[in-house]
Amino acid sequence: MEDRLLDYYKAIEAASRQMLEAARREDWDDVVRCEGACAVLIEQLRFRCRTAQLPREDRAEKARIMQRILRNDAEIRVLAEPWMSRFAQLFDAKLQLIH
Repeated sequence: MEDRLLDYYKAIEAASRQMLEAARREDWDDVVRCEGACAVLIEQLRFRCRTAQLPREDRAEKARIMQRILRNDAEIRVLAEPWMSRFAQLFDAKLQLIH
């Protein structure tokens, strides 16, 4: 059976949800792994969109999925901000030692 385009959106949402769960646990290695999975799925979706079109009946569901992905992304960014700030401070300190 051929994959429906909506299945790609659902898979991206699932990976996004896993990424959020990892961010909540502060498991940044897992966040990066999930982000890589999302990137692969997005590329597969882009490729499939060249030859397939989302049926009209799936468009509302796609919109709901995209909203959930965007909410997940926003929460991940909030959770990652303190980590990114600490990383930047450490990186700046290392650079000052070099110079």
